[in-house]
Amino acid sequence: MLQLRTILNVADNSGAKKVGMIGMAKMGNRKFAYLGEVINITIMEAQPFGMVKKGETSSAVIVRTRKEVRRKDGSYIRFDDNACVLLASKEVKDPKGTRIFGPIGKEVKENGFSKIASLAEEIY
Repeated sequence: MLQLRTILNVADNSGAKKVGMIGMAKMGNRKFAYLGEVINITIMEAQPFGMVKKGETSSAVIVRTRKEVRRKDGSYIRFDDNACVLLASKEVKDPKGTRIFGPIGKEVKENGFSKIASLAEEIY
């Protein structure tokens, strides 16, 4: 569960290191975003020669949250950090980077981001 101005780590090799959440794509005035949802972000920290630069805005999908998420079978999943993967564009569900670092939640694959799930090391 993330809200406006939350700082997230980036779990891909697009060049961004830390991003801040500035809104949710096509969700109106909802207050919270959950695992597997698309959000609008701004880049806070970036590598000097990466694909993205500091201050750019983009869209991303949430792949890890510190707040636990209840699944339909009654189990809960929780991660150590808040992380996202930058998307190539708002319409396409492909990642901007070519590698995904760390585990991701299976809700990401269930929401149609199969390319991100196939690049991930582990799916929980």
